Amino acid sequence: MFTRVSIPTPFQVGAVNAYVAGRTVVDPGPDSEEAWSRLLETLEARELAPGDISQVVVTHPHPDHFGLAARLRSEGARVLASPEAAAIMEDFAARLKYEQSYFADFFERCGISRETAEAVTQLPEAFLPYAQSVATDRTVAGGDTLTVDDERLIVDEVTGHAAGELIFSYDREGRREAIVGDNVLGDITPNPFLQPPEDAGGRRPRVLPGFNDSLRWLREQGHDRFLTGHREPVESPRERIDDILEEHDQRSEEVADIVSEGPKTPADVMTALFGDLPATEYFAGMSEAVGHLDVLEAQDRVKKRESGGVFVYDLQ
Repeated sequence: MFTRVSIPTPFQVGAVNAYVAGRTVVDPGPDSEEAWSRLLETLEARELAPGDISQVVVTHPHPDHFGLAARLRSEGARVLASPEAAAIMEDFAARLKYEQSYFADFFERCGISRETAEAVTQLPEAFLPYAQSVATDRTVAGGDTLTVDDERLIVDEVTGHAAGELIFSYDREGRREAIVGDNVLGDITPNPFLQPPEDAGGRRPRVLPGFNDSLRWLREQGHDRFLTGHREPVESPRERIDDILEEHDQRSEEVADIVSEGPKTPADVMTALFGDLPATEYFAGMSEAVGHLDVLEAQDRVKKRESGGVFVYDLQ
């Protein structure tokens, strides 16, 4: 049903997978001339022009997935995304500014110096040229359906990699498939990136515990194949999800062992896990350290307290 198109990106993860079926494009790629040229080549091979695309569907609001949506919308396509993703994509610069403000404070409370925290949170500004803001014409949520090339797609909400993630499932030739974005990847363990509260002053989402629960739910949905946001499709979804959950469990145990040695800040845990990371990897490193501490806290295995304005974790 869908044709996978490898769209170049300037990001470390490499190319992103766009999917084309009929007059629908899913996750068109980042806003760059190189990416646009690759997408145009694909459309031309199908005897289509940008103005022939009727809808752009976005799995999640990361620049490598939605950046070109604005160009296609300017040619007449409507954009579909979750309400959470729509709010982010409508003014990506404002969302980034909110995240920078929140995480500069949060990382300092995790035991990182203020100077380093501010430097780390400023790095994503390099993404802005690839993330042209775009309005969403239709928001969709779990249980909704879409029509793509005369086929019916079922929308489900998932948790773990980004705010407002969606997957799109359909039956094809006796098999159940889904476009899953970056929620499950074949040879990469998806990053459970930290997210700020939906509203300023609210509670920070506990992303990794939610991700684990979401994966357990997805494992039971009977899919035969996942079309992923990067690299090759996943041909054995249940087995791959089991592998990811096992990796998460092993890392949580590793973090529990680190905390058992004595009180630890999240920064201590990150250093124990990964050693001296470059600044470009701090956000992913902190996401993993805090995520597994969240898991252990939810299991009542560690408790969090504050000391001198910094979060400290002890074994229960």
